[in-house]
Amino acid sequence: MCGRVVQKTPLSEIRVLFETVNPVPNAAPTYNGAPTDTLPVVRLDHDGRRSLDLLRWGLVPWWAKDIKIGARCINAMAETVATKPAFRDAFARRQRCIVPVDAFYEWKKTPAGKQPYAIVGGDRLPLAMAGLWERWKDRSQTFTIITTVPNELCGAIHDRMPVVLPRERWATWLGEREVNPDELRWMILRTYPAGFMRAYPVGVHVGNVRNNDAALLDEISLAA
Repeated sequence: MCGRVVQKTPLSEIRVLFETVNPVPNAAPTYNGAPTDTLPVVRLDHDGRRSLDLLRWGLVPWWAKDIKIGARCINAMAETVATKPAFRDAFARRQRCIVPVDAFYEWKKTPAGKQPYAIVGGDRLPLAMAGLWERWKDRSQTFTIITTVPNELCGAIHDRMPVVLPRERWATWLGEREVNPDELRWMILRTYPAGFMRAYPVGVHVGNVRNNDAALLDEISLAA
């Protein structure tokens, strides 16, 4: 799964990188973004232009009676995103988005306990995670991050990883060109190459959502 992220690149730079057209939203960087947090995502507006908006992490289906369901819908599996009730409507309506992150955290099981790792882009540019967004009845807007089978780097830490989209697939995923559902499913089932990523151990303080500072991303040395 993907349950913690880092978004530290200034949104003014995200606006340039993803070519969004709306005013830059006001949001502080986060080094420990967690479900139910409000985070920036890229999606298309009503005129088909790229927009950078703040949405709540944890997708709440339009038919849900309680917003708390979002805590169980922080991730959608690429294998079932088109058919699972919580996500299929957003997928069918092309409510797709990109979640730009500087890193995400995963925990590796070891004899000494769970060791957190930060996974970043090899070029240190933001990673573009594939997501879906939804509008709930009170107009709350939420999103989920899609996961798939891991590459060899992430697979050594966890059995899932987020779908990361290379730049040449951003327009297709966002819906700027027509594409059939089978092609979309193939796109998100593809695993991002391990050679374009780096993973390194970080301190256990990241496990507490109340901790949120740049030191969480510092690499640590593991005892031999």
